[in-house]
Amino acid sequence: MGAVYLVRHGQAPAHAYGVGEADPAAPGLTELGFAQARRTGELLARLVPTFDAAISGDLPRQRATLFAVLEAFDERPAHEVDADWDEYALPASLMTTAADLYADRAAYQRVLDAGLNGWIAGTESGEETFVEFLARTRAAAQRAAALAGSGRNVLVTSSAGTIGLLIAQLWGIPPADWPAVSRTFVNASITKVLVGRSGLTVVSVNEHGHLAADRIATFR
Repeated sequence: MGAVYLVRHGQAPAHAYGVGEADPAAPGLTELGFAQARRTGELLARLVPTFDAAISGDLPRQRATLFAVLEAFDERPAHEVDADWDEYALPASLMTTAADLYADRAAYQRVLDAGLNGWIAGTESGEETFVEFLARTRAAAQRAAALAGSGRNVLVTSSAGTIGLLIAQLWGIPPADWPAVSRTFVNASITKVLVGRSGLTVVSVNEHGHLAADRIATFR
């Protein structure tokens, strides 16, 4: 039996979410985000002797998190990029309001949830449909699982929406309830999925006690 460790990216700057102007030279994470990812790497190094594969999505915050996590390991597998682990893009109607609302977390979340509900129902457009997002998340998980043979450990760094959607699929949670699952994920938290003959089995979700203990846990 193998295992896939899914790590949500560390805290990212606002422009990573399409809010404000992005500096092409800016790092994918904030200073706190790097600290979160390194602390998660330290915990994983106590739990896992080595990773046999290391995968990230193609977003800067996901790549930066993977490299920061792996700093805790003497032996590091080659970095593999699988863009199917990327986060969903904001629905089109939110792109014009995101910058104004991002500073007010509660207001931003209300508008985001409304936009996501429309996207899931097919009444809100985006760069991809929700059905396409669902399919690519499932495909990415299957590819990671294929690398997690008997006794093998795979590291994946992704985002809350993508990891949350995978967990929702594995637990049979209706698509309409997926956003509520995703917004509980803490930056640099760990979700563990076992890979066996019967398929994928979730054994832990959103582990972040190591971050909370040092008071560096954040949601955004």
